[in-house]
Amino acid sequence: MSRFCLDSDTAARFARIALGHVRQEFPHKLDHVLGSDEDAQPPHVLHPIFFGSFDWHSSVHGWWTLLTLRRLFPDTDEARAIEKLADQSFTAEKVGTELAYLKRPLSRGFERPYGWAWLLQLHLEASRHSESWAPELEPLARAFADRLSEHLPALTYPIRVGTHFNTAFALVLSLEWAEQFDEDLAAAIRERAKHWFENDRDCQAWEPGGDEFLSPALIEALCMSRILPEPEFVTWFGGFLPKLDLGQPATLFSPAVVSDRSDGKIAHLDGLNLSRAWCWTSLAPLLPAEEAQLAYDTAEAHLEAAMSHVAGDYMGEHWLASFALLALLANDT
Repeated sequence: MSRFCLDSDTAARFARIALGHVRQEFPHKLDHVLGSDEDAQPPHVLHPIFFGSFDWHSSVHGWWTLLTLRRLFPDTDEARAIEKLADQSFTAEKVGTELAYLKRPLSRGFERPYGWAWLLQLHLEASRHSESWAPELEPLARAFADRLSEHLPALTYPIRVGTHFNTAFALVLSLEWAEQFDEDLAAAIRERAKHWFENDRDCQAWEPGGDEFLSPALIEALCMSRILPEPEFVTWFGGFLPKLDLGQPATLFSPAVVSDRSDGKIAHLDGLNLSRAWCWTSLAPLLPAEEAQLAYDTAEAHLEAAMSHVAGDYMGEHWLASFALLALLANDT
């Protein structure tokens, strides 16, 4: 039994963190290609919904955090603040401006694939609420789904780095949306994941890299657990990590050391610890008893290393609560 859980106090803390940054415009790191002087605009003009949280994708998953917490803990002051802010933010006019940005010729690769996948997750979460947020956001979600549908067959090789470009992570988030809203896309995701990963064996797990917030090994395993039937996944996973019972590769079981949380890239490693906890906790129920316990123990160690650092420095604070929430939601299932 983990000592970390999504209780009301933790939920309120995460909600206050996200409420504090989704409307904070600066500092800001734009994913923006300029074609002329006229394109030099501030974030709130380019992105009237997702202008906070240091960058566009962090704003999107900051909103996912807020809506998820509002659904799970609806009778709180934070939930009421989230509802009011969402009503002000998710409007047809503002979504239209976000869509117009995507139609710029220079925006083809905007936020690919990480921001795409998180926007689909946000729309999926919005659909679990009775307000008009999901219908308002759906055109934006459909636009990103169309981009993903076009991109999957064009991507000859998967991207395996542990940062925003990771293919498997985007597939995990996008598949959950597609299974509800676009079965053709869901089928394409399953087909490409099998094409890219089905024959992977004896993963060496040379990680972490110095700026990674995802485990390339574990996020691939999580992806395969979502697209393969359980018996097939168990066989695949046994070949992918054949020495799991021996605690090998050892790199997957040791939390990353974060030397400087004011450095945005090094601070990614707190996210690695949280996302590994999410992956290990999600995979554990599919494993034999001893290996499952190892997975749960490893997840706990990673949570222990990271949970106290979700807030404190803006380089982590603008995004880490989302990954902490992923891990705690896996703990609670």
